[in-house]
Amino acid sequence: MESIHPAWWKEAVVYQIYPRSFKDSNGDGIGDLNGIREKLDYLKDLGVDVLWLNPIYQSPNVDNGYDISDYRDIMTDFGTMADFDALLADVHAHGLKLIMDLVVNHSSDQHPWFIESRSSRDNPKHDYYIWKDPAPDGGAPNNWRSCFSGSAWKYDEKTGQYYLHLFAEGQPDLNWENPEVRDQVFDMMNFWFQKGIDGFRMDVISMISKAGYADGPLCADGLYGDYTDQCTNGPRVHEYLQEMNRRVLSHYDCMTVGENANVNPELACLYAGEDRHELNMVFQFELMDVDGGESRKWEPEHPWKLTDIKKIQTRWQTGLDGKAWNSLYWNNHDQPRVVSRFGCTKDEESRVRSAKMLAVCLYLMQGTPYIYQGEELGMTNKHFDSIDPINDVMTRNAYFEKTQRCGESVADFMKAANYISREHTRTPMHWDDTANAGFTTGTPWIPLNPNYPQINAAKQVGDPDSVYSFYRRLLALRKSDKTFVYGHYALLLPDDEEIYAYTRTLNDEQILVVCNFTDHDVPCPLLNDWQNTELLISNYNTPGKPGSLRPFEAVVYRK
Repeated sequence: MESIHPAWWKEAVVYQIYPRSFKDSNGDGIGDLNGIREKLDYLKDLGVDVLWLNPIYQSPNVDNGYDISDYRDIMTDFGTMADFDALLADVHAHGLKLIMDLVVNHSSDQHPWFIESRSSRDNPKHDYYIWKDPAPDGGAPNNWRSCFSGSAWKYDEKTGQYYLHLFAEGQPDLNWENPEVRDQVFDMMNFWFQKGIDGFRMDVISMISKAGYADGPLCADGLYGDYTDQCTNGPRVHEYLQEMNRRVLSHYDCMTVGENANVNPELACLYAGEDRHELNMVFQFELMDVDGGESRKWEPEHPWKLTDIKKIQTRWQTGLDGKAWNSLYWNNHDQPRVVSRFGCTKDEESRVRSAKMLAVCLYLMQGTPYIYQGEELGMTNKHFDSIDPINDVMTRNAYFEKTQRCGESVADFMKAANYISREHTRTPMHWDDTANAGFTTGTPWIPLNPNYPQINAAKQVGDPDSVYSFYRRLLALRKSDKTFVYGHYALLLPDDEEIYAYTRTLNDEQILVVCNFTDHDVPCPLLNDWQNTELLISNYNTPGKPGSLRPFEAVVYRK
């Protein structure tokens, strides 16, 4: 037997819940903790093991909960701490685990720490955040652009200084150089672990150490500078994470995943190496940037090539094999719906076939799968005619900057938003075809996708040919054979722009995964060598022509 390092979180499947949009139990139009409790049977039946909740802490909601004003209390919209305790007990009673979102690069500007911090330069908590004196001309300390557009600095009249906010103005960055800040964070993490949670997903955790505060290279539009080189993977980030591990994480049998901007496989092995005592795994953004990345996010065209997807995935699959652990995701609360981005929604058959194919392609690789709510139904992007109904602070700020400061046309911006905006995955979950998709009896906090009568859970759970039923079979297959978890990955047909094919090999067993990313038949001679082997799963019910793949066909063989 090969030397492998087994762990429960390597063999698990994670389901991401955006609580505000998952299920509303009290009719106020906002999803809540008791709504999640109502759907635990659904999640258990799907075959997932871990639930990841986006932030549920007290927050003024500048960035939908990623601006936290109290790390030890539950947002009123979502319920009470008693509701959380009941949810956690129910999750565990279902044999599932629960991980929370840890947001400690920044807090809310309404957090008591920041209110004290800005009260005076002499306040003991002033150093909890990153304050700088104005530049000689009275302006911002440097030229950095915020991730949510505009300057990354906000002037404060009372102190006569600027504070750093790499995201929204209401999200001031914490100063991790201050050991008291680290003490507070670690104490808070222990509070949640002692309640019984099973781990954390760590928001922008690679940004907690800053290398300096000089001007950054000008962005393409010339308005601001880029902070990336000075604010990601900074000089003390590994020191901080090893301290976190030593003081908190090592005391629990927990799962940790870091959201790591600007990371490559070599850096990932530092954050999540088997012997590094930091994190279990990282989220990387290379795959999410394959169609343009941040610099081209709001351009109207977003072409991508299958060969580029293969290069990225193969670099990560081979670069981490035996050294660190991959996370596998197609979409999340910050990324649009995968079937609209990398699949096909021109008709119902294409949507269903491509949604199944995309699941096979990614979730049979080495790594822990992360399924975003509604992905298992093949939910699609929603079309927006204007900026007015869009709630997302990132999209709204970019709209103002691009159309009013950079002269981009509204039509071009909306074309980009309809492709890439974060709003697409925040529309409410489709439970059935009744009013508001069964999400709420009230008025939804955000408009639904109007296609919910066609795409919903009630319609799919009992249909053996649905996307949901296919996900169930796929997840069961993944758990039935350790080769899908620990096997080595090898890419086939690297230059093919239509077919993604790879093998997984463990000891004397080999598995072949072949996926057609096109809407037409394509020849695939390599299948001829596998004709007499065991077909494990396919997204078609009948055999096709030998040595050929039908539109969006996915097949998996074992020998």
